Amino acid sequence: MALHFAETELAERRRRTIEAMEKRGLDGLLIFRQESMYYLTGYDTFGYVYFQCLYLGADGRMMLLTRAPDLRQAQHTSDIQDIRVWIDAPNADPASELREYLRRWGLGGKTFGVEWESYGLTARSGMRLQAAFDGFADLVDASDLVSRLRLIKSRAELAYVRKAAELADLSLDEAHRLAAPGVDEGEILAAMQSVIIRGGGDDPANEFIIGSGDDALLCRYKTGRRKLSAQDQLTLEFAGVYRHYHSCLMRTIPIGQPPARQVEMHKVAVDALEACKTALRPGNTLGAVFDAHAKVLDKAGYQAHRMNATGYSLGATFAPNWMDWPMFYHGNPEILQPGMVYFIHLIIFDSENRLAMTSGQTCLVTEGACETLSQRPTDLVIR
Repeated sequence: MALHFAETELAERRRRTIEAMEKRGLDGLLIFRQESMYYLTGYDTFGYVYFQCLYLGADGRMMLLTRAPDLRQAQHTSDIQDIRVWIDAPNADPASELREYLRRWGLGGKTFGVEWESYGLTARSGMRLQAAFDGFADLVDASDLVSRLRLIKSRAELAYVRKAAELADLSLDEAHRLAAPGVDEGEILAAMQSVIIRGGGDDPANEFIIGSGDDALLCRYKTGRRKLSAQDQLTLEFAGVYRHYHSCLMRTIPIGQPPARQVEMHKVAVDALEACKTALRPGNTLGAVFDAHAKVLDKAGYQAHRMNATGYSLGATFAPNWMDWPMFYHGNPEILQPGMVYFIHLIIFDSENRLAMTSGQTCLVTEGACETLSQRPTDLVIR
């Protein structure tokens, strides 16, 4: 097996999951999130785009129902012993097959938690699952059960997060090295991704965000490339990735001498980032971190140009998104605890003046002040 964690650590994660299940009165858990499967067993695949379920019972019994292409994948990357395969066919009904396995084990009339909020369980598959289990067992939402356990990282997980942060720093170095008038965005993007892969890293759970000119005011990936002008701006949001663990950075790099307003925007963004990091302490809420960001930006006159969220949890995530739960927004009552890892991004998009400025870092919540995982400063780098 190609496990990235000791089998004892995986077993302990499952023990804590079962403990959480018992507190909720669940007899078993139907797991559809790939992040949960990876966390509990090491199972590493993108096969979750089809129906795939990992069953974990309160008695510790575990079974994976998947397709044939993922049989050897599961055998090689996980410690799952019981792997069942459903066969592709016009009348294939894996949800009913799952029900029948549980029926044979005498689990009719039980209560199962389901990860309904999952990219691996489409609405169509979810409706078929509900129909298959109607009259057989009760299904209740347990989408957050494993996600809450994943929030606090183990020592082994943090080692991977730190490696991801090192790769993110190297990627930023490449962007600073190459960004200049006349350089194609594709050259910059290729170099940033290459240094991560060459360093033993992985593909990110979503595309790197890269945009220049007016596209610097976008915080989503879009297809198409352009060459940087003599007077330009380049916004980058990206992640170093190692064993699927992400560490993100965000920067806007002015090309040519930036206008005074953009220089001011950088100072305000960094001030707000530092305010968030000060608030990133055990016992504080995620809402308080957002409020710290908003207070700085609003006081400086940028309320109309900021976002309504300023970051989110990071961990081992799979496509289509590296954003993990929970997120920084006003009123979020979730409490910060040591061992959590968050990406704080400060985004100021002034559409009227067509100016962008961003700054972002990944931080670890500790017993006291947070730890910034990147070793690169947030100084304004002008190319």
